[in-house]
Amino acid sequence: MATVSYSQNIMDDEYEKFIRRMNPPRVVIDNESCKNATIIQVDSANKHGILLEVVQVLTDLNLVITKAYISSDGGWFMDVFNVTNQEGNKITDEAMLDYIMKSLGPDSCFASSMRRSVGVTAGMDHTSIELIGSDRPGLLSEVSAVLTNLKCNVVNAEVWTHNTRAAAIMQVIDEEHGGAITDPERLSTMKQLLCNVLRGSNKLRDAKTIVSDGVSHTERRLHQLMFADRDYERTTGEGLDDKDRPNVNVVNWQDKDYSVVTIKCKDRPKLLFDTICTLTDMQYVVFHGNVDAEGPQAHQEYCIRHVDGSPVKSDAERQRVIQCLEAAIERRVSEGLKLELCTTDRVGLLSDVTRIFRENSLTVTRAEVTTRAGKALNIFYVRDSSGYPVDAKIIESVRQTIGQTILRVKGNIEELNPVPQESPTRFLFGGLFKSRSFCNFGLVRSYS
Repeated sequence: MATVSYSQNIMDDEYEKFIRRMNPPRVVIDNESCKNATIIQVDSANKHGILLEVVQVLTDLNLVITKAYISSDGGWFMDVFNVTNQEGNKITDEAMLDYIMKSLGPDSCFASSMRRSVGVTAGMDHTSIELIGSDRPGLLSEVSAVLTNLKCNVVNAEVWTHNTRAAAIMQVIDEEHGGAITDPERLSTMKQLLCNVLRGSNKLRDAKTIVSDGVSHTERRLHQLMFADRDYERTTGEGLDDKDRPNVNVVNWQDKDYSVVTIKCKDRPKLLFDTICTLTDMQYVVFHGNVDAEGPQAHQEYCIRHVDGSPVKSDAERQRVIQCLEAAIERRVSEGLKLELCTTDRVGLLSDVTRIFRENSLTVTRAEVTTRAGKALNIFYVRDSSGYPVDAKIIESVRQTIGQTILRVKGNIEELNPVPQESPTRFLFGGLFKSRSFCNFGLVRSYS
């Protein structure tokens, strides 16, 4: 069976390469038609997952997608994106424009073999660790301490928490030779110790640790880990009030045999990637879409079908789509006080910093750890473990301990609101963006 499956994959790859040669992608970048954004148009042979790949390329460049028009009916994919840089200006850097053309055009590498495992490439200079388990105050500190004791240095990491669950992807190197960890016994010990830490006292939910010598697209993989862990499920009495959640709705457009998904919430970076990633991982195809995120609120609307060609078939499926999209939006919302750390990297740095946080009753809700040219550039979002507002005196004490020039506060402590410690989700969204939609035009009937 394995031989047959492998042969089928080879045949699929060759067929898709043939289609690609016959219908090469076409990319047009226009800096003239819109006064406040660069317009990027991508035309290509259609394939499930191609929308995510295009959005991923733009998102990885830290571009802001203010508008998008999506159409992929039939065998052709045609998308238009209005993008700016982080400062809200057009993209004028020639090197970046050239990179976009090469990444999305005829010479790009997002072919079928990459599509089946988006972003996966070989990497022998580090060991990648995937973690999923129960969230609790001090968890990152404990994980970091285990890795330090095993003489591992964390060079890159991203940590998300949502609905009492925590997921992380960490890239570590050996303290002595600075490369990937290859000793099987050492790797086995690492997995066992980390699983024990992740499981904690929660025996009802599983904890998982995966170690590999490859590297994946971190944010895509974090979504997959939390989706597989069913972090979108909320038990009775848990979760936010309806007014505090993103507004997600799914109705069936009977005349066109589509399901129409509408999302209205506060805009934030990478929101489009998060929603498209989730729809793709749930095996839905976006046939038409309209995205507007020019103001503080974002409005997204998609006509979708499952890969089997059917719209949403039941109320249970509809509720699952809504819950999964809500979770995708909430996972990356930055709740807590933002702290930035910049210093020379060393083994045990992450363990020492997070231990100081824990000793001062601060819990990390999200973290981004990066190492560049021997410098540690880390971002932490922290809150008080008890759920009360973060005390400015405690933050100042932490800064004095770590170093005031090393750890800096971003944002205003006084603006933070208290959040209950046991709240499974801790995200607040503003008013809803009002926009015309398929529903407003009366083209969609209520779900039945």
